[in-house]
Amino acid sequence: MTLFFVGIIEMLIVTSWTKMVTKTQIFGSGVVTMINVLVWYYVLQVILDDIGNWTIVVSYALGCAVGTMLTMYLFHYQEKRKMLSIEGVATTKRYV
Repeated sequence: MTLFFVGIIEMLIVTSWTKMVTKTQIFGSGVVTMINVLVWYYVLQVILDDIGNWTIVVSYALGCAVGTMLTMYLFHYQEKRKMLSIEGVATTKRYV
């Protein structure tokens, strides 16, 4: 079950990294890369310690899927709010 939440966190990290790289944020993307490698090291260690247990891999994969969807939704929501504020639409109400 722990790897489910680690998968969510990792996808938050990876999606943030992708956003930083596309915006050429050099230092930030380097820091996020280091964090991602450390998370991956932990994931590999847990999986290799119990290599026959396929349920932890499925749990991790589900966490990754949920993390990707959540992060994409959050970034989409932020971009939508930003566009509405640029266009002069009040963002205090829920238009998104």
